[in-house]
Amino acid sequence: MILARAAAIVVAMVWAASPLGAQAPSEPPQAEPSTEMMDVADLLRKLRHRPPPDDETPDVMRAISPVIGAKPSAGVLFGVAGNVAFYRGDPASTHISSGVGSMTISTKSQTSVTVRLTMFGEDDAWRVETDDRFQWTSQETLGLGLPTPLSEAELVDFNFYRLYQSVYRRLRQHLYAGGGLHFDRHADVSPGKGFEGSWADSPYVTYSESNGLPLDAQTSAGVSAEIIWDSRDSFINADRGWLLRSSYRWSMDGFLGGDSHWQKLSLDARTYLALSRTRRHKLAGWVFADLLTDGGAPYFDLPSTGSDTYGRSGRGYPEGHFRGERLAFTEIEYRGTLLENGLLGMVAFVNATTVADRSTGQRLFDRFAPGAGAGLRLLINKRSRTNLAFDIGFGEKGNKGVYLSVQEAF
Repeated sequence: MILARAAAIVVAMVWAASPLGAQAPSEPPQAEPSTEMMDVADLLRKLRHRPPPDDETPDVMRAISPVIGAKPSAGVLFGVAGNVAFYRGDPASTHISSGVGSMTISTKSQTSVTVRLTMFGEDDAWRVETDDRFQWTSQETLGLGLPTPLSEAELVDFNFYRLYQSVYRRLRQHLYAGGGLHFDRHADVSPGKGFEGSWADSPYVTYSESNGLPLDAQTSAGVSAEIIWDSRDSFINADRGWLLRSSYRWSMDGFLGGDSHWQKLSLDARTYLALSRTRRHKLAGWVFADLLTDGGAPYFDLPSTGSDTYGRSGRGYPEGHFRGERLAFTEIEYRGTLLENGLLGMVAFVNATTVADRSTGQRLFDRFAPGAGAGLRLLINKRSRTNLAFDIGFGEKGNKGVYLSVQEAF
């Protein structure tokens, strides 16, 4: 019943986004910026009195930035993040492709390596997405549902390995269908330093024992079927268009070492509204839902804060702060440029998260956890429209987060 309703919602959203059926709605004429765009490379050349490069339209566009952050479980983080953007076909008929990678280490000896790729084939005939992560880390874990006081958090150490590979075929303009292979493993799970005494009553142990899951390591592996409507002009930093995505994942007991059988439905909708003809000011909207529909997923694979691909949902709260069998999230963000040449910009956002937990009878939309914040943007590649993003978010009960990344939150 849940899957049927969700499928009906997605079909209705896709139909609404394309009322003519065969062609995407035409975009209203947009005014061109009156000032030439400037990115960090242009600024450095100007300061050094250097001429522009001979090739103003390189085949491959690169951007790199330092990563600096902090969280109680990891200490201070240092590292580097980079973005590579390119076209696999004629830019007039092929969307830009992009890969984002990062490597960080922390003062508490935690290491993380992530690589994510979205690539379009010639004339957008194919779409490939990957999400690979290798992390030796820890996370503050809490009970399921809302509210979950941060004072009750239990620190858990673990090694995390993720391999997601998905391929989609274009069925018609903007519409793709396909699927993927998904593997998640949390290994060497143990209590963090100072939390050994309360380990037996920790949320991780309590949930895992009630669902018959091993404690030292938990693996999820399976396949997914997905349908995507993507009319955005760019997924790196969209000015206009819609993203509508529906994904159904089957994780199977015994498949590639999987520890349990479970199924999950994910829904994702995003849109962008220009507030000025030059597109210097716009609103971006995001609705995301992660819904366990059958079985018992491992604790760290349950829907949670930051469980989206780029870990940007729930800004204002730590990763994994809210967790449950079902989670829904929505956010509205204002985006504007502070300089007419686009070099410097800013954002302001508000969001809300709701979680369901069967053990307490809590349902989605019974309660919401609000968040809000603001940030700055520095244009590091004008052709791919890639920004260095710095955000500060705030949530209830003293929760907060600092985010430094390459590429927009959504």
